[in-house]
Amino acid sequence: MESAPTSQASVDEERAEEGEAVSLVRQDSEESGAKAEGWLCASLSSPVHWFLMLADETHWSFVFGVVTVYGISQGFGGAISRVASDYYWKDVQMVQPSEAQVYQGIASLPWIVKPLWGLLTDVLPVAGYRRRPYFILSGLLGVISMLILSLHKKLHVLFAILALTAGSAGVAISDVTIDACVAQNSISHPTLAADMQSLCGLNASIGRLLGFSISGLLVHAIGPQGVLGLLSVPAALVFSVGIVLKEWRIPNFVYGQVHEKFLQATRSMWSTLKYPNVWRPCLYMYFSFALSLKIQEGMFYWYTDKNAGPSFSQETVGFILSVGSVGSLLGVLLYQNLLKDCPFRSVLFWCQLLSGIAGMLDLVLVLRLNLRVGIPDYFLVVIDESVSQLIGNLKWMPLLVLSSKLCPPGIEGTFFALLMSIDNAGLLTSSWGGGLLLHILRVTRKDFTNLWGAILIRNMMRLLPLTFLFLVPNIDQHSTVLPADILVENGNTKTHEVKTNDIELLSLVNSSEIGVEKA
Repeated sequence: MESAPTSQASVDEERAEEGEAVSLVRQDSEESGAKAEGWLCASLSSPVHWFLMLADETHWSFVFGVVTVYGISQGFGGAISRVASDYYWKDVQMVQPSEAQVYQGIASLPWIVKPLWGLLTDVLPVAGYRRRPYFILSGLLGVISMLILSLHKKLHVLFAILALTAGSAGVAISDVTIDACVAQNSISHPTLAADMQSLCGLNASIGRLLGFSISGLLVHAIGPQGVLGLLSVPAALVFSVGIVLKEWRIPNFVYGQVHEKFLQATRSMWSTLKYPNVWRPCLYMYFSFALSLKIQEGMFYWYTDKNAGPSFSQETVGFILSVGSVGSLLGVLLYQNLLKDCPFRSVLFWCQLLSGIAGMLDLVLVLRLNLRVGIPDYFLVVIDESVSQLIGNLKWMPLLVLSSKLCPPGIEGTFFALLMSIDNAGLLTSSWGGGLLLHILRVTRKDFTNLWGAILIRNMMRLLPLTFLFLVPNIDQHSTVLPADILVENGNTKTHEVKTNDIELLSLVNSSEIGVEKA
């Protein structure tokens, strides 16, 4: 009679143990699911936290300026402008590819004189502000020039060049001004220098991706001139940056001293350029771009030719370039997450080498070798563009970080603009050299017989910058490039010490020595 209760108790205990086991299994399962969900949320929110961190450290108006100038104006607008201007010269102005490349080079001249814009924004405030008026000016130039191009059915070639050059000047001025803001924040927040360059690169890449994605559709729908007219919208947004940007106002500025300040900034730049660790990488930057000849107009005319080329439509051209922008974005992400701590020289070596090898894809395409093995033109062009953009951004990112470290305090905007103008002078040499090469080889609107020769010469010349790589200091982003006497502050060492995130470059106004103050 007593065994029954004992058996029932055993059964109850076993059931309780089973319940606890099931509960533990469910709890473990729920914890695992929560961890997985938390990891996913952390992965998705990490870029947001990074973005908000930069906005908090440097002020939201600075981040808004970077997004507007790099993402919307240069990235999105630049992508649309590239496709629209290519079709504008080809279908509206009806010029040869070598001529189009020369005209495109002329339109880029405002980028060569970037130090002038940098000097203006550093030493000539307007109404007490150094940055805001220049954003406003650049926005106005962009709006007016793009509307002129869109409202006239067919401008004379000279006036078309002038309008495109004015629009380019607007973009260049805004670029110099935001670069000055980036450079000054890189000095006040040295640990965020690479992050700020990555912010610029990411916005530019995402903007290009979106711009190229719809560029062909827009050109097909409203024509190249209509698309150029739409570029007045990004210019208007740049104008708005000048309205909202937060910066300290300079009271009682003595404009009679502007000439002296120009001379002072020039002497400061010259004294900095005399250091081997400064002029040597500058020389490499020029050669690395100048020797990599650009023949993109010849390739563009061949892409769209109905007889010799694959006859890509406007939508296809835009889509190909948009896929290429994915490669550009991957290049920024790859550098930010894996390569930003690597020595500059190592990254540049592999990028230059891979650039020469990847260029052979164009040769395979033009010689139609891909069709012999069953690879469609479209597929090969997409691969070619993606790889080229990825390698190009991997090369560009370390050069940008290195350039920001070469800027002496107080004239960051001017000196960074000088460095970028050296790069752009190299690109202009590359563009005009490529146009001359196309002309010598008689590559025209309809004759692409010798285009393969231009590609082969370009690919071989891409390897020549490797011989100048010794000019780049074998350092990484954590190293200091400038000597101590350039970096040291003058006079009151703590007068302008990181007050808040609203640091302004007042050193050219207050300093009387060549070695300028740290803002």
